[in-house]
Amino acid sequence: MKSTQEVKIGVIPTLLIKDGIITHDQLAYAVRVHSKLTTPQTMLDTLLELGLISQEQLQVTLRKHQLNLRLGDLLLELGYLRDIDLQQALAIQKESQGQRRLGDVLVENGFIEERKLLETLSYQLGYPLIDPDFVKIDKTLLARLPLNVCHQFNVLPLYRQGEQLVVTFADPLDQRARDIVAAHLGNFIPAICSKNSLKEALAALEHAGQTVAADDNTIIGMINLLFEDAIEEQTSDIHIEPQKDRLRVRFRRDGVMGHYKDFPKDIAPQLTTRIKVMAQADIAEKRRHQDGRILFTSRKHGINLDLRVSFFITIYGEKVVLRLLNNKGTLLDVKEIGMAPRMLEHFIYDALEVPTGVMIVTGPTGSGKTTTLYGCVNHLNDINTSIITAEDPVEYVIDGISQCSINPKIGVTFEETLRHIVRQDPDVIVLGEIRDQFSAEVAIQAALTGHKVLTTFHTEDSIGGLIRLMNMNIEAFLISSTVVCIVAQRLLRRVCPECAEPYVPTPLDLTRLGLSTHDLQGSEFKLGRGCKNCRFSGYRGRVAIFELLVMNEMVKNAILDHKSSYEIRKISVETSGMVTLMEDGLVKGARGLISMQEIITDLPRLGKPRPLHELRRILGVQR
Repeated sequence: MKSTQEVKIGVIPTLLIKDGIITHDQLAYAVRVHSKLTTPQTMLDTLLELGLISQEQLQVTLRKHQLNLRLGDLLLELGYLRDIDLQQALAIQKESQGQRRLGDVLVENGFIEERKLLETLSYQLGYPLIDPDFVKIDKTLLARLPLNVCHQFNVLPLYRQGEQLVVTFADPLDQRARDIVAAHLGNFIPAICSKNSLKEALAALEHAGQTVAADDNTIIGMINLLFEDAIEEQTSDIHIEPQKDRLRVRFRRDGVMGHYKDFPKDIAPQLTTRIKVMAQADIAEKRRHQDGRILFTSRKHGINLDLRVSFFITIYGEKVVLRLLNNKGTLLDVKEIGMAPRMLEHFIYDALEVPTGVMIVTGPTGSGKTTTLYGCVNHLNDINTSIITAEDPVEYVIDGISQCSINPKIGVTFEETLRHIVRQDPDVIVLGEIRDQFSAEVAIQAALTGHKVLTTFHTEDSIGGLIRLMNMNIEAFLISSTVVCIVAQRLLRRVCPECAEPYVPTPLDLTRLGLSTHDLQGSEFKLGRGCKNCRFSGYRGRVAIFELLVMNEMVKNAILDHKSSYEIRKISVETSGMVTLMEDGLVKGARGLISMQEIITDLPRLGKPRPLHELRRILGVQR
């Protein structure tokens, strides 16, 4: 454990005191807390976590003072870089005999994101960080500094500020570029931007004056590129959001939102109109929310993409969200969804292959329910089985089964489809989702008449699925006699294998879980440092976490007796071998697949987990 004397305070906390943001006593308190931490952390992170400063206050102080620190030291103090990574980068730079700048080495070798480096250079040099896409560029300045010179030296004059000109540089340390600008423009105020944004701005100025040309061909090309990039990056949702000064586009990857690109705001109406045309929505309606659907054929990736589109009215214009449905590759075999060996065996033989009854897959939106459901359907699909579905919409097309896509616009409603579905002589009925009492009753009645019913539900865990059915006024004796099994699941981000490092659970982690170090003996938790392969997030891909409740006589009796969810859960754990979501997460985390942080924040804590060695024995998992 670190002593107080060993804690490195750094330059920035001193500046925070100078600006009156924190006091000497507050800093001393932060130093004491920092000295007791078992995991590495910067002093700034400690100040932020204690609530003594805000991110905004930190940025104001950094921009106010031109910091007399070497770039590497500043990156370390800000927590953007680790000392071991800095030493590696300096060694690489030394091999180039000074031909490469440290910043270039850090970005090219995946030690830091370019944006973080630019922010740090901005603090160090005292230059503003300005993206040329979101300022009104004074085109007359290009008469004094021609575009070919701008291209050659990666610079761009932006606008006049009093008697001086603001010029943005991709490399503000390039003295030759600064001399060229001074020779053409005289006095100027330097700014910083990324090389990519500068090149895009120069290309836009070449072709269309100040902004991107918003003709039909350009807009079509932008949308096609947007969809292609979304497929490339395995995106589940695209968010196109009008802001006060820009049109922001974000992708949801691995369940987490991330920035993709910003566009000038003046192209927003044409971009939205084009998407409305593709989605067969009303292009004249700009005051009400709308929905639509797009079928897009990717030439680059050779797949057909099905997108559900939602148009939502905001104070800055129409926000568009597109859900990518067919960007999931091939169907997963039920044996590949990620269940532990004994849980999978229990699931297949005691639930999935039982000839009748209701099997429910439950979890929140985006938890992988549909993937699991289709894996089950694919497992049951053979020449001797009649399978029919009612979905909104069909997300995977499977040969050999009859799939119906709900379309209320032409009268193919969920209610109408469910009334007709039992007349089609099915062995297995697949309902995309139990939405209300009517669909729940249809599922129960179909099971009572000898059918196998597979469906999904939105609840927190498996016991919650049973309780919600009761709250839909379904009789307890019907639930206990028809529901065969409930699978609850979540998708947690997988620790990036390229940058994974050992992680020791902190006392706070153990306290929040209600466990001791002895309970987690033999674990190998990991945490991603962040690299190019995972977009510096520390995570790449996702891992499914499961909770399987197969109904036995004790659980059925508990339902008939209208026992509480706590009592039903306790009986399920003790008699049916149920492993909770939290426990399955701990087993997978102990193998280094998911992080401790994801386990604590994303899985329901409904009781104290059992020790790791006991869970491994129940699930049949080797160390």
